[in-house]
Amino acid sequence: MSERIFRTIELERDGSVGRIWLNRPDVRNAFNAGMIGELRRALRALAGDDAVRVIVLSGKGTAFCAGADLAWMREIVGFSYKQNLQESLDLAECLHDVYAVSKPTIARVNGPAIGGGTGFVSACDIAVASTEARFGLSEVKIGVVPAAISPYVLRRIGEGRARQYFLTGERFDARRALEIGLVNIVVEPPDLDRKVEELVSSLLSSGPEALVKAKELLTRIPGMSFAEAKRFTAEMIAGLRVSAEAQEGMAAFLEKRKPKWSE
Repeated sequence: MSERIFRTIELERDGSVGRIWLNRPDVRNAFNAGMIGELRRALRALAGDDAVRVIVLSGKGTAFCAGADLAWMREIVGFSYKQNLQESLDLAECLHDVYAVSKPTIARVNGPAIGGGTGFVSACDIAVASTEARFGLSEVKIGVVPAAISPYVLRRIGEGRARQYFLTGERFDARRALEIGLVNIVVEPPDLDRKVEELVSSLLSSGPEALVKAKELLTRIPGMSFAEAKRFTAEMIAGLRVSAEAQEGMAAFLEKRKPKWSE
């Protein structure tokens, strides 16, 4: 069911799946301040909905996201440092919302994902790209840098490749994105939805609370020392083992049946 409370995105809730569509196809889903705010609202709504267990992010039309909207860029050229700082912080918070949301996220990359669009792909847990997708970190070509998206892109592709693409600003195709780890899977356009739905089904077969805890591990462990991680992980697994969900999951495994959450 689509919710008609947004102007620049569409939010759909389809059973256990929440789908966020960047919905400015006339400008190839380029983002502006309005879209950033609406995307954050949609993520909060899905994060707070217990019925939703997986989130899919994609773009309407032929593009995933062409980066920052040109009209918005013309506007911010005249902004003060303070105004630019606030706009940049809003984007940084939005990217972190995508990265840290407690539910698994899939980027359905149906077409070009440039600049900030590459950042949104990087912030998702799993990215499935059409062979028609194109990527680029071309900010240096206009005298700026991929600053807000850099923490997520670096985590996805590593420093060596980030140095190449941050500095050259060159574009690359979906096959290259797969080679460098920016996306997880590349398929022909007719197979995109089928592959996304396969991943959704796979995620829904896992314990809901286990997925939340797995996301917590992925978010928190990189910032911990080994000493901190030892205690944190031991407490997490001990707590899960005595939980109702894990008790059901382990019983189902031993009894060779499906757990209740996947029936």
